[in-house]
Amino acid sequence: MSVIAARFNLRHPGFELDVDLQLPASGVSVLFGHSGSGKTTLLRCIAGLERAQSGDLHVMGEVWQSARTFLPTHRRPIGYVFQEASLFEHLSVRGNLDYARKRAPRVDDGTTLDEAVDLLGIGALLERRPAQLSGGERQRVAIARALLIQPRLLLMDEPLAALDLPRKLEILPYLERLKRRLDLPIIYVSHAPDEVARLADYLVAMESGRAVAAGSLADTLSRLDFPIRLGEDAGVVLEGVVAEREREWKLARVRFDGGEVWLRDGGHAIHSAVRVRVLARDISLAREPQADSSIVNALPATVVEISSDEHAGLALVRLALQDTDGGAGSYLVSRVTRRSAHLLGLAPGMSLWAQIKSVAVI
Repeated sequence: MSVIAARFNLRHPGFELDVDLQLPASGVSVLFGHSGSGKTTLLRCIAGLERAQSGDLHVMGEVWQSARTFLPTHRRPIGYVFQEASLFEHLSVRGNLDYARKRAPRVDDGTTLDEAVDLLGIGALLERRPAQLSGGERQRVAIARALLIQPRLLLMDEPLAALDLPRKLEILPYLERLKRRLDLPIIYVSHAPDEVARLADYLVAMESGRAVAAGSLADTLSRLDFPIRLGEDAGVVLEGVVAEREREWKLARVRFDGGEVWLRDGGHAIHSAVRVRVLARDISLAREPQADSSIVNALPATVVEISSDEHAGLALVRLALQDTDGGAGSYLVSRVTRRSAHLLGLAPGMSLWAQIKSVAVI
């Protein structure tokens, strides 16, 4: 499989970046961690904006950095989106996009102006100047400009960090659309669990300049030893398909490996692919199915592992679901009190029911 292999050792006073990673050359790889963990430094090394004292970078079979080679940034086929849009204030939106098109190499299968405008929904903004745009609009133009450079790799450094919540919610669907429609690997820096849940295919947890966990989103988030404490955001993301829409009750049934859940109808078409986020705090456990409960979703599960949580009175429980063929399915993580774990007699290998309120599923 084509990969992005990155090994860097870089020292600054009071900080050292020391990573050795292989990222998939498809989908969205998210570098996730708290401020100062080394996410942006790693991204800048990949872009060639910082030169590590020791480093190797191989991108889809091409050597961008080695002991003998250092490809300067302008020769790396990348698009880079910063936290701030950094548009040319004296040019219109169209002028900013044309500037990128002129810098692009001649690539027959690259993103065209019309495609970029459609992807980011900026057709009505083309004649405006950057000063006339909202923060979310500016960032959408910046992303379109990065695409028109015809990159083979798109780097995004916390592109939503400078936006308030309404603008952030405005731009996330465009990022999801970009991910679905473009065959372009993306490395995305974020410290926000909600962005990770919606965009990541592959997750790298960064801490103190090191990659302390890496893997697929589903596997990584369901680990009880995930090194970055997520607190109230602890939980899993399930890849599913809309199987049914119940119009009378405004609910939708989403099927995934190992089960299905009812949740609020978001208007997605039958058979469309969706992501379902289930937080650990929203899963209760029972030894027997509850017939007289308001909780609609009850999934048969097996306890895989139990560990202590951040608070001494709480525990995290990793649960395995089985798919319809009896093979390995998805995983859930439930947060319960240690008292409840004791009263239920929770232990690895135990079969029980995971109960999920429909109103809690995101």
